[in-house]
Amino acid sequence: MSKATLRTFIAHVEDLPGVLNRVTSLLRRRNYNIVSLTVGRTERPGVSRMTIVLEADDDGARRIEANLYKLVNVLWVQDTSQAATIEREVALVKVRADGANRSEVMGLVAALQARVVDVGREALVVEITDTGDKINGLVEVLQPFGIIEMVRTGAVAMVQTSEATEPTDDARAPSTPKPPSPEGVRAA
Repeated sequence: MSKATLRTFIAHVEDLPGVLNRVTSLLRRRNYNIVSLTVGRTERPGVSRMTIVLEADDDGARRIEANLYKLVNVLWVQDTSQAATIEREVALVKVRADGANRSEVMGLVAALQARVVDVGREALVVEITDTGDKINGLVEVLQPFGIIEMVRTGAVAMVQTSEATEPTDDARAPSTPKPPSPEGVRAA
């Protein structure tokens, strides 16, 4: 049995009420803890994209993918854990920065390729878009100054263009129920 590691799944789903609840309920029932979950619209009308990060071994990852496909509103699923991906997260960090240490904090922020988006008398807000590890590094560097508040979006991921496997044309449009054929209708 393989060791449980962080896995990233990309799922294209119909943009309908209740789909997020069905996906999270499926994972909850199977006792998986979601580390990160982001959902947003795609380039296709009526289709949303979920990026789900959770801990699972190889067998668990295969079962998760198979179970996601069983949900009616799920159009396409990919476990990107073994693929070369681009993964990013956004964080806003409010850190104490008064006149005495403000220039030091701003210098660290600039060195870590983040940016200051709001400045107050006693604090400033830093924005960073990067990998989870880089965000963790920024948080670690700012911790001694005093982090007042922080919010992170969770990961979004995309397979690099050299390895991309696209959804089939069937998965590109939301599924719509087909009307029953005349021979399938019983006379009442």
